[in-house]
Amino acid sequence: MKNGRIHSVETMGTVDGPGIRYVVFTQGCPMRCVFCHNRDAWDPKGGKETTVDELIEEIKQYLPFYKSSGGGVTATGGEPTMQSDFVSDLFSRVKNELGLNTAMDTSGFVEIDKAKELLEDTDLVLLSIKHIDEIKHKAITGVSSNKVFAFMEYLREINKPVWIRYVVIPGLTDEKDDIIRLAEFLKDFPNIELVDILPYHTMGVYKWEELGVDYSLEDVPPPDKESMREIKEVFKEYGFQVNI
Repeated sequence: MKNGRIHSVETMGTVDGPGIRYVVFTQGCPMRCVFCHNRDAWDPKGGKETTVDELIEEIKQYLPFYKSSGGGVTATGGEPTMQSDFVSDLFSRVKNELGLNTAMDTSGFVEIDKAKELLEDTDLVLLSIKHIDEIKHKAITGVSSNKVFAFMEYLREINKPVWIRYVVIPGLTDEKDDIIRLAEFLKDFPNIELVDILPYHTMGVYKWEELGVDYSLEDVPPPDKESMREIKEVFKEYGFQVNI
């Protein structure tokens, strides 16, 4: 059984899928998002080595909370598809031994062949779209969006339930035309169950500082409530269920 490298875990997560969840933050990420709040999870050699057995034993301690709330286990990161064999083993046991829901929080920047087996044991994909515009996407993440949208096409093909996550960053991801363009694009994906609009925050800036790395969005404030409301209304107008 393949070991994995994880950044940390959260035993009572409430924002990474339905119900109360055990959240595994995997180590390593191929994107270089300028607003990343887990900057210390980029290095695939960082974090600590662990086994699926160790995680399963800890999950069992909180099983009544996960089951009674309709929750389960979420793999996030970093980027969990970078350790697809490890996460696939974890999800298989979570489903077959513990009877829990599984969710993967991903950027979608992955070769589809490397994710197919993992997706078989994934009940829900939380897909974080950084930007609909290719040029802006590359400026924000350092990589092209081609793999992300190819991954989306595959999720539609296999009818995998998806929750979209979109972070609103003033001056970067809040342009009205871009929001409309994104909503237009997403409406052709019937497997999307929810659009989760998230306000940019600076709670992870200290991690950049601890690593001695400059944080380029230091002077960017969180979006105001009215801007968030207007963006949510756009997605509602296109028929999406939007987080409140």
